[in-house]
Amino acid sequence: MLNWGSATRTKAVATLFRRYHGYKRICSMDLDKIISSYDPTAQLGEASTIPASWYLDPELAELERQTVFSRSWQVVARVDQVQKPGQYVTCDVASEPLIIARGNDGVLRGFFNVCRHHAAAVMKDSCGEADHMQCPYHGWTYALNGDLKSAPDLGSVSNFDRNSMGLMPVELAVWERWILARLDPDGAQMTDLANLDVSHFRWFERRHYMLECNWKVFVDNYLDGGYHVPHLHKGLNHVLDYSEYQIELGERFCLQWSPFAGGGRALYYWIYPNFMINIYPAAMDTNLVIPRGISRTEVVFDFYFTDVSNAARKRNLASIAASEEIQNEDVAICSSVQRGLASRAYNSGRLSARREAGEHLFHRLLHADLLNGIQRIRRFPSQ
Repeated sequence: MLNWGSATRTKAVATLFRRYHGYKRICSMDLDKIISSYDPTAQLGEASTIPASWYLDPELAELERQTVFSRSWQVVARVDQVQKPGQYVTCDVASEPLIIARGNDGVLRGFFNVCRHHAAAVMKDSCGEADHMQCPYHGWTYALNGDLKSAPDLGSVSNFDRNSMGLMPVELAVWERWILARLDPDGAQMTDLANLDVSHFRWFERRHYMLECNWKVFVDNYLDGGYHVPHLHKGLNHVLDYSEYQIELGERFCLQWSPFAGGGRALYYWIYPNFMINIYPAAMDTNLVIPRGISRTEVVFDFYFTDVSNAARKRNLASIAASEEIQNEDVAICSSVQRGLASRAYNSGRLSARREAGEHLFHRLLHADLLNGIQRIRRFPSQ
């Protein structure tokens, strides 16, 4: 675990987090009914999907933000983006703006990208290098370790403790090639994947995709065990062996794999709730799934290759173009599913016992998080 700020500010973050979640009253009887409409105890051969209301209800979406995304480790940057002192990345997790910065002392730290004066974003760019962090609103300036260095023109203000007015920290950890943040210090433990080795891949390019669907629709599509591949992805189907497609479940992850044309295997890792790692013999891409509304989702693709030289550039771009064709097919089908979920003709569907074990795991983990979240809020209704 990495240094994430002074003990005083760390304690303050934990206290404010608990109070914030206590104040959010989203425990209506309707929400109880929605959550209880799914049976997580049903075995795969008897199970149904989560009901359509889980993809459509605004109260449930808010509960997901407070539980699923605030309490889990979320990918916020690549390690290579903040290798040198002064390098930083901005992002958001569960609608909270964050800064990830490498200090002059070489320590990696995370902060809420919220000025302690009047709450403006301190750093506006998505990434860059700086020797300090200055809010563009009133010029409050912070060191790279989060300490407040300058608060100009305060006049005769009294009872002002500069040492307690640094940027509020957020917990960080480094895993493989990625930096992760967790908003809730009491949240879930990190998922580790045994035998995962991505050290030979080099980052090449990033692309963003916007989908008109709930984030869970995209995850469901990813976890259907290749069920849709022969029908939707004709090109991909030619390089995978659909009949040999396998699914392996962990406690909070799923690995799907298939023999790959030309040798080796295609490996598809999903890490609860919203991060995917797709590995081929000479290429890898990651997918970060970010809710942008009840029926709007951003998916961030990072592409990696074993060879990122100029000589390999044309080949790598061709690989990305093939991936983009698959993604465009998924964009269309996910939008279609979202429309169907809102129809009076649909409530829930059955799962393929052969193909959809990963989706079953996803739904059960989600149910557990939402149920625990409601129970936790009710235990502390007015803190």
